[in-house]
This record gives sequence, C-alpha cells and structure tokens, in this order.
Amino acid sequence: MKQIGILCLISIFTIFNDVQAQVSVGEKGTLSGRVYSDYYWFAQHHDSEVEGNNGFWFRRIYLTYERSISDHFSSRLRLEMNSSGDLSTNTEMTPTVKDAYLKWSKNSHQIYAGISSTPTFGLVEDVWGYRSVEKAPQDLFDFGSSRDFGLAAKGEFGQDNRIGYHFFVGNGSSNGVELNKGKKLMLSLSYQLTEHFVIQAYGDWNEQPNNVDIVTGQGFAGYQSDNFNIGALYSYQFQDNIHQENKRKQDLISVFANANFTDKVGGFIRADHLFDPNPGGASTSYLPMSSEAGSSTFVVGGVDLLLHDNIHLMPNVEAVFYGETQTGTNPEANIVPRLTLSYNF
Repeated sequence: MKQIGILCLISIFTIFNDVQAQVSVGEKGTLSGRVYSDYYWFAQHHDSEVEGNNGFWFRRIYLTYERSISDHFSSRLRLEMNSSGDLSTNTEMTPTVKDAYLKWSKNSHQIYAGISSTPTFGLVEDVWGYRSVEKAPQDLFDFGSSRDFGLAAKGEFGQDNRIGYHFFVGNGSSNGVELNKGKKLMLSLSYQLTEHFVIQAYGDWNEQPNNVDIVTGQGFAGYQSDNFNIGALYSYQFQDNIHQENKRKQDLISVFANANFTDKVGGFIRADHLFDPNPGGASTSYLPMSSEAGSSTFVVGGVDLLLHDNIHLMPNVEAVFYGETQTGTNPEANIVPRLTLSYNF
C-alpha cells in the first residue's frame, strides 16, 4: 500500500507539472491546425485493381505550435498526420514531425536550425496557391522534398529587397534520420521584377550512397495579385551513377493559374508534363501512376467555394494521361473526380 501511495503522489505531481507547463506554453505561443480531406472516386485507372475505388480520406492534418522566444529568436513544432494513400494498406494515422526548428531573425534575414522548409518549391507552391488540392509539380513527381534536416539561411536584399535567397545544407533524407555520409546542398535565388512578377532559379546537389549524385536545376516565373495568379516551371533532374551504363534524367514542365471570380467563388487549373518514365509513379500517394509509360501528363482543374474565411470546398478532377511504354502500348488514363474540403482552426 505504501508503494501504491508513493506512485499515486508521483503521478499527481507529474500531472500537476504537466498542466502548469501546458498553461505556460499556451500563454507564450500560438497553436493552430489545418486539414486537407477528400471524397475520391477512381472512375478510370490504368490498374484494374484501383479502378472503381472510392471513399473518404485525410490527405493532411497539421497541428502547429509557434513561440516567440525573444526579439530575434523563435521556434516552431509542426506535427503531420495523413492516411496511407497507397490504396492497399489500412493503417491508422500517426503523427510525424514535419517542422522542428529554432529561427534567428534580424531585419530581412533568417537562419534556421532543425527541420524546416527547403527552397525546392516554396515559391512555386505559393504562386500555385492550392496545396490543399495537390502538391507542387516537383513534389508530385518526386524531384525533391518539402522538408530537410539541417541549417538554412533565407532572406532578401538589394534595392527594395527585390532579391531573395534561400540556402540549405541538409541530410538529404527529408524529415527522416540521416542514413549515409552524403549531404544535400540547395540554393534558390529570386528577383522581383515588378510588384507582381517574380522569377527564380534553383539548383541542388544530393550525394547519395553507392557513388550516386542527383543534380536538379529549375527555372520559374510567376505573376501574383489579389485576384489572379499564373506560373510556369521547367525542372531538370539528372542522376549520375558510375555503376550504371544508362544514367537517368527527367524533364518536367508545368503551367498553372488560379483566379477569384467573386468574393466567394474561385477557380484553378494546372498541367504538368514529365517527358521521361516515372520510376516512382506506382508509389505516388493518393494518385498512383504508371511506372512503365514513357511520359506522363497530369491535369487538375476545379472550383473553389469559400464557405468561410477558413473553410474551402473544392470540387475538382485530376487526370493523368500516358505516352507509350517500351512494348508500344499506352496505359489507360487515370480519371479521379474529387470533392476536397480544406479548413484551418
């Protein structure tokens, strides 16, 4: 009984301290959330086992805590949960760490330590504006990751701060654990031509095991305003492996636009074309693609209904059309009508 009593006292003390910590955290930081969910229907698909599948899923649930520590230091912790998205496993959603960094800021410059956003497609995603509907083109076709673990420097300089930079040295393992000696170097440079027009150049070098180097280069131009956005992207990735005779390359182009028709109704459209086979296509979450086709064209379009400032209902259709395989056949196109709901809290 004495031991049980001691354990109870320890438990009460621990709970009391936890409550105090939570109250203290709540007073000094902000807690927010974001949800992307769909009702989906694979009306047509190149894989007969996938065709006809329909249902509800959460593609993303974010829970973010941010705290200002001092005039120059702040921190963020973001947890992410999502459905499996592979149409074959039925696992429960579990949280993973999406962001975990300490940030130092002064004037227009910041330094990040930890897991933070990479420069690979941050600007592209901002101009696209509909991450709630689909990933940025480079993310969808696995040209890079939105996060990495390392050190980053980001900021603006020049006349009217028109030049932007984002340099990142990371593990090259996204938000996972480092498993090799190599590192990934990423750099983007942007220039604000006018109040609305921006251009950007980006490049990275990713040293992988077994003497594999992956090099990416891309150029982007975008127009942003309160009621209309448009963007055009070209991205090139080259994988060099001294143990392979055939070295892999991929070319990707994308054009997209979105507009507000009224205060409550908007619309969006996008087309991506991959000129080469997509070796990871079959494992693309929520939209498995053919890995055998010689090329792929992804198209998405829809309407954005603003139910509230923080609630968007977006009927949309995604489609993927394929070029010939090595055997001379064309995989059947993927047609996926969806009803997407996005909200912040």
